[in-house]
Amino acid sequence: MTFDVTPFREEYPWQGKYLDVGGGVRMHYLDEGQGDVLVMLHGNPTWSFFWRHLVKAFSGKYRVIVPDHVGCGLSDKPGDAAYSYRLDRRVDDVEKLLAHLGISDKVTLVLHDWGGMIGMAYASRKPERIARLVVLNTAGFGLPEGRTLPWQIGLVRYAPFFPVPVRGFNAFSRGALLTCSTKPERLTPTIRAAYLAPYDSWAHRIAVQRFVEDIPLKAGDPSWATVKAVADGLGRFDATPTLICWGEQDFVFDDAFLSEWRRRLPKAEVHTFPDAGHYVLEDAHERIAPLVQRFLDDHPLTGARA
Repeated sequence: MTFDVTPFREEYPWQGKYLDVGGGVRMHYLDEGQGDVLVMLHGNPTWSFFWRHLVKAFSGKYRVIVPDHVGCGLSDKPGDAAYSYRLDRRVDDVEKLLAHLGISDKVTLVLHDWGGMIGMAYASRKPERIARLVVLNTAGFGLPEGRTLPWQIGLVRYAPFFPVPVRGFNAFSRGALLTCSTKPERLTPTIRAAYLAPYDSWAHRIAVQRFVEDIPLKAGDPSWATVKAVADGLGRFDATPTLICWGEQDFVFDDAFLSEWRRRLPKAEVHTFPDAGHYVLEDAHERIAPLVQRFLDDHPLTGARA
């Protein structure tokens, strides 16, 4: 179920590995470098390619682990009968991966989009394992008060006809490339092709659709209880060193989400980028990487190597 990464090797030079996360379903992941562990979790509809700038920046000094969530990137893309595509299963996968890699000490979570909720749900299970948080345009809670689901997401969430454009024509992934970066000149044809490559058929776009369908908006939604528990317990990480780097031109994770992070983790160090969008690393990676490095240097770990 993988695709040919050869055209993207200059941008994505790594040879990943695979882990069976249950039932023969394989999760692809990068495991690069040695030292303190950085776990980078992507969202929808991206894959580990999104983290390539930070992998290059930090794998010389740290151990950088970057999974492709099942259904994304180079991971398998099974049907619903073989995989649930729910938040709890995503968290199970991360937990299995770190256990498989023998990582028993503290880790730094680096989070974007749906990776934020997956990562914070993992953190709520294993709070003693979290050393630092790096947050990029994501959430660890539900919709902030007064905030409604953007209409672009709402169409995918509710419109009965929308599986056709999303899974038939890759509209969600293509639309993200049009709306999530403020610097389209950086999204060269090769980079655009790399973002689209994993999602090359109706069957291989299942995760793109299921991620949106799993957004919990009310009690009774399948992942509502997990999101509520994560949000209710977010304050336990108030003393955890946290860096927030935020693209202000994001129509999904907008100022309301940033304000909620500030309210819930008031000690967090916050940097905003007025000229960057949701794909904040595409727009501002050269400014973000030094901030992350300085943040890691300012909050060193002792006895936390794995």
